[in-house]
Amino acid sequence: MTEKLLQFIWQFQYFNKNELQTIGGEPLQVIHPGQYNINQGPDFQDAKIRIQDTLWAGNIELHLKTSDWIRHNHQNDKNYNNVILHTVWEDDKPKNDIPVLELKNRISKILLQRYEELMNSPSFIPCEKNIRIVPELNWKSWKDRLLAERLMRKAKSVELFLRRNNFHWEETFWWLLARNFGMTVNTDTFEAIARSLPLSVLAKHKSQLIQLEALLFGQASLLGKKYKEDYPKLLWREYKFLKGKYKLGPVHLPIHFLRMRPGNFPTIRLAQLAALINDSSHLFSKIKDAKSLKDIQQWFDVTANDYWHYHYRFDETSAFKKKNLGASMTDNIIINTVAPTLFAYGNYHDENKYKDKALKWLEQTSAENNSITHGFVKLSIDNKNAFDSQALIELKNEYCNEKRCLECGVGNAILKG
Repeated sequence: MTEKLLQFIWQFQYFNKNELQTIGGEPLQVIHPGQYNINQGPDFQDAKIRIQDTLWAGNIELHLKTSDWIRHNHQNDKNYNNVILHTVWEDDKPKNDIPVLELKNRISKILLQRYEELMNSPSFIPCEKNIRIVPELNWKSWKDRLLAERLMRKAKSVELFLRRNNFHWEETFWWLLARNFGMTVNTDTFEAIARSLPLSVLAKHKSQLIQLEALLFGQASLLGKKYKEDYPKLLWREYKFLKGKYKLGPVHLPIHFLRMRPGNFPTIRLAQLAALINDSSHLFSKIKDAKSLKDIQQWFDVTANDYWHYHYRFDETSAFKKKNLGASMTDNIIINTVAPTLFAYGNYHDENKYKDKALKWLEQTSAENNSITHGFVKLSIDNKNAFDSQALIELKNEYCNEKRCLECGVGNAILKG
């Protein structure tokens, strides 16, 4: 038994309430168990109980043993003055004026066994053996909650970016978009590049793709080497002029190429990012006003300039292949930048239409395929779209890995049986 499990049992009243009585032998009726308290003070507030013929309203405190009250020094803490019932797993007979309820012999051994199995499970997820018994309705409501939690957490990150640039939404979106183009290994470097190149500077050169590439590659410290080909030499000349004009300082963070598919090389992603800037303006405003996901997908349907059809890196020729952004990368951007920023905008301005649009677009976007989603699919859990995959990733990372089964809708359903 743990205190968290005891709180869970009390919250949902998963114990035998027949002929309930206090340790002192007084008849007890739980009218309302109270609201779980996440702040300082008793575990449950605003509870209602009846002892003998008297109705009591107040707080409930839970411990594994009655003596924990003294051990935690609650007798000297005014926050506990309004405790009307001390609920414990085991009464070890200390002196206490507050009525005590012992639950040791009132809790199902099956529930305790299920909980122990969850906590000791070495599987992909703790409830792997029992997950198929959870009704589809439980899954639907829990996925809704998981995705909302994930987007709210991402919204807080977006608001951190907002505060750093004086609440400029277009600039914030630019920073987040650049991070996304950096993939996993170069996110911080690409963000630093975006921060070093304000949209006001990029806007002055948006019709000149070569100058945009010069700015991005120059700030990434990928120019200035003794290249043989004319194109990187041209970019270097352009960058030296622009660097002086705008007093730019290049980003001194590493750019990684190792263990990456050539299509994800930072050179290709920077070239595609330059093409996107060249093709669009006020992108986040357009996204806010977009009527359909197809509009978004069309705006991100960009291709790097001709030089990159034959290259993945400067001075290294390769077989011809157009370096278009591709559906997979576009989906990645919708999932990780477009939807979270749009949701954050709706949350910040308290406009549900933007939040609803973000959720709808995730439902219309292809599901992510990775080790987490594959693990759930093997357990016959649906992964039909990005709405599902984002919810499953949240479940695995924030609940399953942390063994937060008592706070999980699926874990609750399994424990409840």
